[in-house]
Amino acid sequence: MRWTDAFRRSPAAEAFLQSWDVRFFLTGFPHHRVSFPGARHKSSIQYATRPDLPKLAYQKVKGKSPGVVFLPGFASTMAGRKAEALEEFCKSLGHSYLRFDYTGCGASEGQWAEATVGTWKKDVLFVLDELVEGPQILVGSSMGGWLMLLAALARPEKTAALVGIATAADYFVTAFKSLPLEVRKEMEEKGEWTLPTKYNEEGVYRISMDFLKEAENHCVLQGPIPVTCPMRLIHGLKDQDVSWHISMQVAERVLSTDVDVILRKHGQHRMSEKEDIKLMVYTIDDLIDKLTTLV
Repeated sequence: MRWTDAFRRSPAAEAFLQSWDVRFFLTGFPHHRVSFPGARHKSSIQYATRPDLPKLAYQKVKGKSPGVVFLPGFASTMAGRKAEALEEFCKSLGHSYLRFDYTGCGASEGQWAEATVGTWKKDVLFVLDELVEGPQILVGSSMGGWLMLLAALARPEKTAALVGIATAADYFVTAFKSLPLEVRKEMEEKGEWTLPTKYNEEGVYRISMDFLKEAENHCVLQGPIPVTCPMRLIHGLKDQDVSWHISMQVAERVLSTDVDVILRKHGQHRMSEKEDIKLMVYTIDDLIDKLTTLV
């Protein structure tokens, strides 16, 4: 594990976070979406056309390599706090940045009910193949942390480093299998698993058995994970949705020798508080310095 005071904090990162502290205070964040008075003009939404697949909505900032790509969590979008703060940070450094919505989510086309883990994996690979240039630092939040691992396995040449935030590798599959047998049988008969959540008005996510069955094809924790790039895994000890033990399992299974697990004592699942985002920025800043020094 690495503690936050061990990070090299570049002047650019410090300058960004000092101004960001002021903006955080002025906007009443975290109760509102990030909206920084006097900040640079935000990137506009673009749409990528794909043969026989729904259009993907994305926002892109041009800049230096390595670029950063943000992968949202389950039922989340590119308009979240972490995604927007990262765009501001990458602009301040002059590095390229891309955030996007998965098929069926946010501004992207497609039907949410028909999407699967495999669908969203294809979305990530399309982004890496068609929308960015060169190796990228993939920043995956929750389910996005699972998808970043799948992307690194499929496109190692396009993956410079990985940053997982409350990484939810194999989450739906392992969480369902951990339920009592009688509960699983009841859900299987209904054809749907109602997973309690505090992140939508209904109070549950409705997960079809078909979704779960398809997700089993993408599990990564059964054995060694042949990912060799640098990896940083940030997790909150008070995460009530995805246990920090999953990040530890990922760290144990990846073949990379450059892996840090960073635990926040009071961190919760979304990791969207001011200090959480500061840690994310310092972590990425440290990786960018490491990668550019190696070139």
